Amino acid sequence: MANQNVPPHRPWDDRGWDGRPHPDAYHEQYRPTPYAYDAPQSPAPQGPQWVGPAGFGTTAPAPAGGRLPNLDDDGDEPGPKLGRRKALAAFGGTAAVFAGGALAMSPQVRGLFGDDVVAGDATGTEVTDGTAARPSGQQPSTVRTYTEQNESYMGSRAGEALKKNNPAGGRVFSGPAAAAAETKVTVKTVLAKEPVLHLARRATFGATPKVLADIKEQGIDAWLRRQLDPDKIAPTKAELRLAELPTLKLSTEQLREQRDQLNERGAQPEREMVDATIARQIWSDRQLYEVMVDFWNDFLHVAADFDGGEVYRNSFDRDVVRKHALGSYPEMLLAANKHPALLLYLNQNESRADAVNENLARENLELYSVGVDGGYTEKDVRQAALLQTGRGVQDGKYVFRAQRHYVGRVKILGFTHANNSNDPKKAEAAIDAYLTYIALHPSTAKYVAQSLATRFVSDTPPKSLVDRLAKTYLANKGLVKPLLMTLFSSSEFWAAVGQKVRRPMEYLVATYRALGVSPDAAPGHDNGDNRRTPFGRGLRQIHDKMRELGQYPMGQPTPDGYPDVYVAWTSAGTMVNGWNEAGELLAARRTVFTFTKPEKLVARPPATAGAYVDALAVRLVGQKLSAKEKALILGIAGVSAGARVDATFNGAAAAVARAILASPQHHLR
Repeated sequence: MANQNVPPHRPWDDRGWDGRPHPDAYHEQYRPTPYAYDAPQSPAPQGPQWVGPAGFGTTAPAPAGGRLPNLDDDGDEPGPKLGRRKALAAFGGTAAVFAGGALAMSPQVRGLFGDDVVAGDATGTEVTDGTAARPSGQQPSTVRTYTEQNESYMGSRAGEALKKNNPAGGRVFSGPAAAAAETKVTVKTVLAKEPVLHLARRATFGATPKVLADIKEQGIDAWLRRQLDPDKIAPTKAELRLAELPTLKLSTEQLREQRDQLNERGAQPEREMVDATIARQIWSDRQLYEVMVDFWNDFLHVAADFDGGEVYRNSFDRDVVRKHALGSYPEMLLAANKHPALLLYLNQNESRADAVNENLARENLELYSVGVDGGYTEKDVRQAALLQTGRGVQDGKYVFRAQRHYVGRVKILGFTHANNSNDPKKAEAAIDAYLTYIALHPSTAKYVAQSLATRFVSDTPPKSLVDRLAKTYLANKGLVKPLLMTLFSSSEFWAAVGQKVRRPMEYLVATYRALGVSPDAAPGHDNGDNRRTPFGRGLRQIHDKMRELGQYPMGQPTPDGYPDVYVAWTSAGTMVNGWNEAGELLAARRTVFTFTKPEKLVARPPATAGAYVDALAVRLVGQKLSAKEKALILGIAGVSAGARVDATFNGAAAAVARAILASPQHHLR
């Protein structure tokens, strides 16, 4: 991750938006965060039964060394600091300088003071950027103790256990339906080995009766084709109601111009953007599109709550991520590198030829393209940072400042360019050519493929699938739809039933979807807030709850996005908090929405307790529970399977529904 030559701390805008501090990790005191735990650690805390791919366990599994990774650790323990830093340092001063030496009076810098531009050569053998910890020419993965964020978690004992339950090998079929029909599920799982249910769990934020009915009616192939063409899917009532979020459609210019008025009204543009994302995840019919938006927001990550996010992050969501989520990743990367949000988030606006900031150049390589193990060296980072000088933000808009651009030959990961002009068109063409090159690099293809397979298939996806997806990525020049069609046409996808655990945000969204919560306010609801509608208030309540759970859209403060493997999220407290929220929803305590009463979830409730639990489980999680889980739930209600119950389950319908929503069948996807 970018960790060199961080630019000066910019003073906060005195006017602010609402007086709250911005949780901008790039302006926090440097604190390294361990991503891999090799030193002796304290035992994992005891808690409720852990829910893993195989169902209930006795406790949350712990990695070698004793406890699971904790993203909140300060890293203050004695001894070497492992892994990435939690946040980048922010130093006072007027400019960032090279680590290990500055080039303030190099020929290219002296050229800034004259009429002529003197071309340099950043490809020479002279070492100007090396330190003992970060020697020039050394590959980053040999400097650090990790290779990739998800992989660092999977090195634990829990990760090793998961690998043993993963299907090995596979093949691609003529289409998704053919792959589903021909694939045999052999992994150990408590989930029903039903292709329609599996697809609904993975390609949406949670199966619902409507989604399952649509897939069965349209067929797997037709349903996926429709999901891959989201513009033809009509917006839902909730999506139309997003007009109630006043800042959502405002341009960057309007947000800047209306800053004071919005502040007086209590509007928070970056939070309303997150609110809208949550609404779409719960209620949109364009579910695969929303899943991919979330995927790219983790892959090409810009935090919502960075200093400037209130003005620029909304546009980044709309004009970069959502515009290209099912389009072309190379085009997304090019658009991102000309967007004020990314340029400010990674301090590119402070970078110039005589005082280079490496943040954006490093993240373009390490996180947004080839990956830390993708073959680049520290010298490549340096030359990329030099090449990208000149790009910045002025008056709220992207600008290229020719006078700040380094002129001189560069060579980065096999890409070479004379870069011998500071003419804006020629200089920007050189930068775009480089970004396109790394976006289509074989290491990028593998990195995207690995990340996509981790999201959709398993925490340890088979190499056969990753290789197949990488080949598709390169053959189609980074187009997303062919990549997804290869994924869904592969036996590895259909064989991996139950091999993913929902992260906290996904669990909460799936719970709202399972309970059929309506975006309309409950009858008789007293708004009590003339600044927000009940719908807007309800979305903010969900947003705040997600913050409590530790995950919300675009919430990771650092550029690596959220980890996508379940061992990163093993927390008894988080699980219980999620279960409690399910109880709140079943009790209809959030009157900003309309809830189905627990006794109405099943249209025709059976008269015996065992049959009722079966029917309610099918309604909420799409399948019956195992005999073990069913017995546990009947024990909660204090009845036997053959006991007579009324529509309210003798008053225990809410408790029974809540228990089902705490089952492995709801935690797994």
